[in-house]
Amino acid sequence: MAGLSGDQVLEIDDKTEDIQNNINKDSNCDSNLTNREVTDKAGLVVRGEENSNNNNQGGERDMAPPASNSIHRSGSRPQLDLSKAAIQGSSEERDPTILLPNQSDDISHLALDIGGSLIKLVYFSRHEDRSIDDKRKKTVKERLGISNGNRRSYPILGGRLHFVKFETSKLNECLDFISSKQLHRGGIDSHHWNSEAPANENAVIKATGGGAYKFADLFKERLGVSIDKEDEMDCLVAGANFLLKAIRHEAFTHMEGHKEFVQLDHNDLFPYLLVNIGSGVSMIKVDGDGKFQRVSGTNVGGGTYWGLGRLLTKCKSFDELLELSQRGDNRTIDMLVGDIYGGMDYSKIGLSASTIASSFGKAISDKKELEDYRPEDISLSLLRMISYNIGQISYLNALRFGLKRIFFGGFFIRGHAYTMDTISFAVHFWSQGEAQAMFLRHEGFLGALGAFMSYEKHGLDDLMVHQLVERFPMGAPYTGGKIHGPPLGDLNEKISWMEKFVLKGTEITAPVPMAPPGTTGLGGFEVPSSRGGTLRSDASALNVGVLHLVPTLEVFPLLANPKMYEPNTIDLSDHSELEYWFTVLSEHLPDLVDKAVASEGGTDDAKRRGDAFARAFSAHLARLMEEPAAYGKLGLANLLELREECLREFQFHDAYRSIKQRENEASLAVLPDLLMELDCMDEEARLLTLIEGVLAANIFDWGSRACVDLYHKGTIIEIYRMSRNKMQRPWRVDDFDLFKERMLGSEGKKPQPHNRALLFVDNSGADVVLGMLPLARELIRRGTEVVLVANSLPALNDVTAMELPDIVAEAAKHCDILRRAAEAGGLLVDAMNNTLDGSKENASSVPLMVVENGCGSPCIDLRQVSSELAAAAKDADLIILEGMGRALHTNFNAQFKCEALKLAMVKNQRLAEKLIKGK
Repeated sequence: MAGLSGDQVLEIDDKTEDIQNNINKDSNCDSNLTNREVTDKAGLVVRGEENSNNNNQGGERDMAPPASNSIHRSGSRPQLDLSKAAIQGSSEERDPTILLPNQSDDISHLALDIGGSLIKLVYFSRHEDRSIDDKRKKTVKERLGISNGNRRSYPILGGRLHFVKFETSKLNECLDFISSKQLHRGGIDSHHWNSEAPANENAVIKATGGGAYKFADLFKERLGVSIDKEDEMDCLVAGANFLLKAIRHEAFTHMEGHKEFVQLDHNDLFPYLLVNIGSGVSMIKVDGDGKFQRVSGTNVGGGTYWGLGRLLTKCKSFDELLELSQRGDNRTIDMLVGDIYGGMDYSKIGLSASTIASSFGKAISDKKELEDYRPEDISLSLLRMISYNIGQISYLNALRFGLKRIFFGGFFIRGHAYTMDTISFAVHFWSQGEAQAMFLRHEGFLGALGAFMSYEKHGLDDLMVHQLVERFPMGAPYTGGKIHGPPLGDLNEKISWMEKFVLKGTEITAPVPMAPPGTTGLGGFEVPSSRGGTLRSDASALNVGVLHLVPTLEVFPLLANPKMYEPNTIDLSDHSELEYWFTVLSEHLPDLVDKAVASEGGTDDAKRRGDAFARAFSAHLARLMEEPAAYGKLGLANLLELREECLREFQFHDAYRSIKQRENEASLAVLPDLLMELDCMDEEARLLTLIEGVLAANIFDWGSRACVDLYHKGTIIEIYRMSRNKMQRPWRVDDFDLFKERMLGSEGKKPQPHNRALLFVDNSGADVVLGMLPLARELIRRGTEVVLVANSLPALNDVTAMELPDIVAEAAKHCDILRRAAEAGGLLVDAMNNTLDGSKENASSVPLMVVENGCGSPCIDLRQVSSELAAAAKDADLIILEGMGRALHTNFNAQFKCEALKLAMVKNQRLAEKLIKGK
């Protein structure tokens, strides 16, 4: 049940025959939304499906998953050696660093791929563990059946996986970086490292590539570590398999300037052809994990392009050569079919006049010397010649083995749009559309990642897609695909860097816009594409973010079809849609900065950080406006999450903290009167008022400009009552009668209380206190267990799981129903002893619990939820998603295995029209 509409919408979609019949009979339930007028007041959408499978797929971080969802891991991997562990620094610190002096050296956090041109690093840094295992959490774990007795046989460390590259000619910079981060000594940052600890002479790091042999002595001399050399082909395949199975939207196609991400079926991944284009080219047929053979290759590769380009153009770097190609016109050098046939096509064999007949062919007949040709034209002709050659040979090898998918990797490509277009067209041309060229976002890091995987103790090879979350650091908009030095260090360095970019003006924004799709011809053989300037070089390079490894993230077990699930409702591939939401976010930015600075006391330091945050986030928006796919597939949820990540990067951990506290206090002050009012109503009136109240309270949202303006027009309770009075039925999508029948019964049918309800709450203040808590109370009094699901981290004025227990405790002071349920759920600390002892009173009360959802955004991707929430879903037969972010911007189209309500006040006319139109 729920609502979205001009006033509201309440819609139920249930598979059971009886419910469908009731929908058809009920004059107030209209499933045809397209004929309804839309306004922008409120929205409540409910979808319910027969609860066919509620098996628990969850588990705690230290628990072995159930057999039905087990992850195979070797039991021989060692535990961390905790002997003689000691706290470094002051024990008064909240999160002091703990040194493990006897930790085995083979649990390293660094791996390298040292090629002839580039050095690629993959290194791991641990998360700071801020979890608090208090009595409340303990009680929730007991209620949810989460035991700590069956631990995994080895540890999986939560943390971040970083990707960095250096030119091989600047090896000393790479060594300085490793030393400064202490990556060769266990991955502990230098400011945490105990300089008095003795260096271990047996320290080993994994590396692959020719440089692992060539520079082994230098690593020993400079860093005191030995290089453990890993086979290059093994590493390439292991890295590619890991990325294709574990990273969502890793693979993409690129034709005519259009980038499209491909979601692969992990069960149908093999076999495929992996083409690694480094200095030379290797072609590998991959049949499975550890199952592959090198079937072909060519010595004409990236080294050929750079080597010949350097001789012919005097360029000093690979990237300089690529940049030259952007301004080139290969027709001055390449001999085309039209040059041979007097400008005519050779249509009999399907060759157009603009097809290249001979690369560099015109140089035969022209009476010119090398200096008479433009370096730009030479660079472009050379790039096309080598790219076509690689594409054609790759297809012919795929044809040998009947392979339809070809993945291209290696730093020859490095996200260069023109190169990808050229390779794609060659594969498409020679296969007549039967084969598909695909590229990888982490293309250059396959070998380094494979070497990293060889440290079995990480267990990264077993991770599933939902346990890795990609974040983009502040530097992402500027570095692009270019080689750069060490990442920015401390916060002050980041801020200073931002200020320097401001002084340089335009350098902070994305460069030359990319031409619209369709202007690049057919990728390489045709005239429209002969000038490289139609596609950007460095600006179109894919950015690679930091992969956050969170072992406690799982797929929400109540999703009806996880493989088909897409959280984002809004399609940002529509340029007008993208532009609209970028404008909304930009206009909201000054107010957000004000709130963030105020939350830190308005100090000069806070103002400086606020200014840096605004510039950094604006630069991200500019980068994505020019190329939406720069960081992977883009959805509105990703944009909102990027904003929150940017705030945290500049140490604004809760920008609305003081506002939330003030609104919670004001709302709690009027809650007793509201509960008294509700208790005076009969059941039917109370149920309707409760739903109206959720919608009315959801108007208190600091993410909406229209709602912020309302705050100046009255007190919280006045605005709440005014809004509730406007929630008049019939709603635009109105299935309230169906929900009422389930809750209250009708014509001889008994009420059917739910077993457990998951209430995904939204905003602090009136939204949760006056809206969702009274609804939770009603479910509790009917015998339904209630789990309040809240953010793990702050986002705008959303309530968090850390804040909710205190709010419930205050509300429980005025309500026996809430008090008993909160005691049973372990939310009242004073009652903990009774709860743990299992007193009769508490044993007979259904519990009210709080769990975190695993995210810190106004939206939620249900492919990545906390193991705590996954466990809570075990016995749940009702889901209530509340708020625009969780119920409309994401999950509006989500289908579940049980009954689901989607309740939201639609505070945006454009969104309301799109949702209604899409029904």
